[in-house]
Amino acid sequence: MAAGLVHASFSVYWGFGGDWLLATIGQQMRSTFADGRSVLIFVGLVKASCAVAPYVLFRRGELSRRSWSWISWTGAAVLVVWGGAGCVAAHLVLGGVVRPDGGYDEAGQIGHAWLWDPLFLIWGLALMAGLMVHRREMGRRQAARTRWGSNIAAPPAS
Repeated sequence: MAAGLVHASFSVYWGFGGDWLLATIGQQMRSTFADGRSVLIFVGLVKASCAVAPYVLFRRGELSRRSWSWISWTGAAVLVVWGGAGCVAAHLVLGGVVRPDGGYDEAGQIGHAWLWDPLFLIWGLALMAGLMVHRREMGRRQAARTRWGSNIAAPPAS
């Protein structure tokens, strides 16, 4: 959740006109949002919602529903693949293994290699870890209910 909230915070900050670390997202992204940076506020709010939603659903006991579980697992997989691929690609460019035609934006590649894409990767891995723990706990509760022949999650006190 924390890695997602860091991502979200920077998007909102840039949306309100902040410039710190803006060069680390790359020239192409800066150009894309140059005339409409306020859209980054919305992007940041979506990121924050996605970062917080699995925790809120867990606390409400709704994360076990198939739809929410599927959405959470899919989101985690996308974050891991996106972050991992972006991180590896940026490192390959910085290491000279891949040489883009026309050169590359060094500050943007450094940002993607060492900050933004690793944060996506960490966010996805943390979400996967939380989902695995949740799944294991739900399995234990179900086994306990089955073992004791009722809907009680634990054996009766002795």
